[in-house]
Amino acid sequence: DMEWRALLAAEKPLLLPVAHDALTARLIERAGFSAYSIGGFPLVGARHGLPDIGLVGLGEMSAGMADIMRATRLPVLVDADDGYGDVKNVTRTLRTYEDLGAASLFIEDQRAPKRCGHMAGKEVIETTAMEAKIRAAAAARRKPATFLIARTDARATHGLDEALRRGERYLAAGADGLFIEAPETHEEIARIGATFRGVPLLANMLEGGRTPLLAPAELYALGYAMVGYPTTLLFRITRTMMDALASLRAGTLVANAGCVGFEDFKQIVGYDDWAAVEDRFAKTDPSAER
Repeated sequence: DMEWRALLAAEKPLLLPVAHDALTARLIERAGFSAYSIGGFPLVGARHGLPDIGLVGLGEMSAGMADIMRATRLPVLVDADDGYGDVKNVTRTLRTYEDLGAASLFIEDQRAPKRCGHMAGKEVIETTAMEAKIRAAAAARRKPATFLIARTDARATHGLDEALRRGERYLAAGADGLFIEAPETHEEIARIGATFRGVPLLANMLEGGRTPLLAPAELYALGYAMVGYPTTLLFRITRTMMDALASLRAGTLVANAGCVGFEDFKQIVGYDDWAAVEDRFAKTDPSAER
């Protein structure tokens, strides 16, 4: 369980594929990534079949996060939305995720009900209200290494200058890193990086979103320490399932085409480890014979 700052020092940049379920997290680990993230948009979409517009609260979100985190030991960045309320709720949210084992989390300055950062209709709270949330989250930490990222959605509502101004204030309030959501041009991405040189920045490469998709090396050169991919796996697996169902319905499904094999899947979900437990205990227990 590497601490987040050590990961940032080792990985340039730190790539964060986003998991929407436990299988995704297991696959991310098997693919050789050093860390991953759990996003609200994919979790709400995959677990509940709902849009990311503030329909799901801390109880359901943390239950989904716990399922995912149990599947892997990789360090994880958790999407904590707006903290699900005021400074009291933010305190509880941070402690909930810290207790589950999150190495890092981000909270945003959206007004409830929040929505995906690339959707229309967002509103942001007052800067002072978000500063209070950040101070509360920072103080709620029981582990000093828990890495707190402040996200601002002000670019869409007030423009980039205001988003940058908020970033400065959120750092002063105690954030360890920044996530300036949804810049709309290459120039804006570069300006954010130049404004916050030396600050751990998260770039959000949301496929089909408002932000241009840049390669990790380019983002790192522009000043970004972390790169998240919130929709990459979710959107691809959704298309794969739709295509498979269309083939099934049309009677044109080709067996075993474009899929993993039965034995492969058993490996992915750790079948051999569980079989070993059976072999070691169930089959050597003399009482089992009686």
